[in-house]
Amino acid sequence: MLLKLSLTSMRKLAKDYLVLLFGLTISIAIFYMFETLAQNKTFLEANSLISSIMFVFHVGTFILAVITVFYIFYATSFLLSLRQKELGMYMTLGAKKRKITQLMFMETFFIGLVALVIGIVLGVGLAYGIAELLMTQLDFHGDGFQALYPSSLLITVLFYVALFFLTSIVNAWRVGRKSVLNLLKSGQQQDKVKTSGFRTFIGVVFSIILISVGYYVMVNIVDFQQLGIILATVTIIPGTYLIFISLLPYLVKKLKQNRNLNEKGINSFTLGQLRFRMLNLMMVLGTVAMLIALGLGAMTAGTSFYNNIAIQASMFHANDVVVYQPNDAEKEIIADMDLTWQQEYRYKVNEEGVYFLKADLESSPPEVMTFEEGADGYSPTIPEVELSEEQYGLYEEDGITELPDDWWSAVSRELAPNVMFGNREVYVYEESSYQDVQGEEQNVTLGKLEDFTDYLPQLEELNASQLVLAESYTDQEVEQIGGKYSNYVALKGVASGTIFMGVFLGIAFLMMMASVLMFKLLSSAGADVHRYSMLRKIGVRKTLLVKSIYRELFLLFLFPAIVGIVHVVVGMQMFSFIIFEPYTKIWIPLTLFIVIYGIYYIITVQMYKRIVLPKKF
Repeated sequence: MLLKLSLTSMRKLAKDYLVLLFGLTISIAIFYMFETLAQNKTFLEANSLISSIMFVFHVGTFILAVITVFYIFYATSFLLSLRQKELGMYMTLGAKKRKITQLMFMETFFIGLVALVIGIVLGVGLAYGIAELLMTQLDFHGDGFQALYPSSLLITVLFYVALFFLTSIVNAWRVGRKSVLNLLKSGQQQDKVKTSGFRTFIGVVFSIILISVGYYVMVNIVDFQQLGIILATVTIIPGTYLIFISLLPYLVKKLKQNRNLNEKGINSFTLGQLRFRMLNLMMVLGTVAMLIALGLGAMTAGTSFYNNIAIQASMFHANDVVVYQPNDAEKEIIADMDLTWQQEYRYKVNEEGVYFLKADLESSPPEVMTFEEGADGYSPTIPEVELSEEQYGLYEEDGITELPDDWWSAVSRELAPNVMFGNREVYVYEESSYQDVQGEEQNVTLGKLEDFTDYLPQLEELNASQLVLAESYTDQEVEQIGGKYSNYVALKGVASGTIFMGVFLGIAFLMMMASVLMFKLLSSAGADVHRYSMLRKIGVRKTLLVKSIYRELFLLFLFPAIVGIVHVVVGMQMFSFIIFEPYTKIWIPLTLFIVIYGIYYIITVQMYKRIVLPKKF
């Protein structure tokens, strides 16, 4: 009999149960994705930068587990809110409370197990798909990463089975302790929100002070260092919650007191709904804001770090292309590039050294990167010191003068002959001395691009062929020949694993965050049914009711989003000492966040309308 009632109820509320199943499935998939990344030992050990910060995963696992516990309770409370009146009717008709609690336990646990199976399958797919997408975009191999990982699978199953068992008991207990009248009249108590008086004033003042202190510390993190991270944590977290406990209800109250706004359409009802929800939602909104900051912050830091690799690689090299003795294939590649500047320099090489012709360098000096105090950092400049001596070297010798600073950088750093020709000495000779040097004359092509990252495949080909040439001169294996592209590859190899982790986990946190807010709103939607029914009975058009729902939920999604985004924008200053332009392409993670958040907003609105609006108009 219990099974029949349960199946009948599930069929009747099939669409509602599908939304619940979807939310639980996403939660399980996200948890599995995180555990897959955290448990892949081969992957972690292969990426030294990640393995050095393994404590982050332990902290992250704990945070995600706590969030998941709250999320599951929110999601399953949505199931309870759907069934309370129906369960009350069963008890009115003579069903025993013990049977009702058994029914609630069975439904919660059954939905959980179904979601667990689907969630793991989806988690494996998402872990593989997102990992492949990120590795492709980052040009990152991720050796050792496995989407289907046994220990991750075991942890996920054990954690969620235990959690669903616990929530099933809690839901059954919550039903069992309620009277028939409470079940039939569920959700009709009004929340009282205190938005005035000394207590609210103190909360508003403290929220502003705490957030201001936290922001100041993050902006000046270089001065505070590790103490700054601790100060930012202990000020911003309570400050964020105080915003939603004191400041937000106060602002909503002020909006409602604005007669022009309040008396337009059914704004009075919409703002009243917001005030009604404040007591139950303020802690959730604060949590969602912090999750947005964590998830979006991880993604923004990861993408900024990645996009700053090119900037960091360009710090010490003004030129993008350096090709010694270009063959026909290399000349063709260079010709296909849109070079903004190009110059060839003649040189000779023998067993004693490498000799560049001074006249070529003087006629078209290569740019070098120089650092000036008080400036924005490194900037390209042209050597202006006159080369008055007949013979120069990288280092002073008998009868040979050491090159001036900028010229030293132009020859050693931009032309990078030391890597190409091994331990040979490097000289710059005027015409007569140059002609006396024994050896075949060759040339090296130097060039600049508008954005060298647009030509990475071509630069990779040139780098490969130049490595072969360098090995022919050094008689040993050469891993890199120096220059901007070599720096880019080296930095990318070190950072790609960490960037992958940041974006991967950022997406997971954002999906979890939006799901938390969605189910908290839906779990309390039953209390609003009679309000919308009453408005409809007095003649309010359906279009106005739908518009009110869109506005109300939009504001509830908007408030934590604004706070979380501001936290991220200010918080990126914490990385300014290791990331030269922390806001580079910040629109990418922001766009991804808006897409994820927007999808959950639309799903929430559609589900909320199904619950609160009368079925017949």
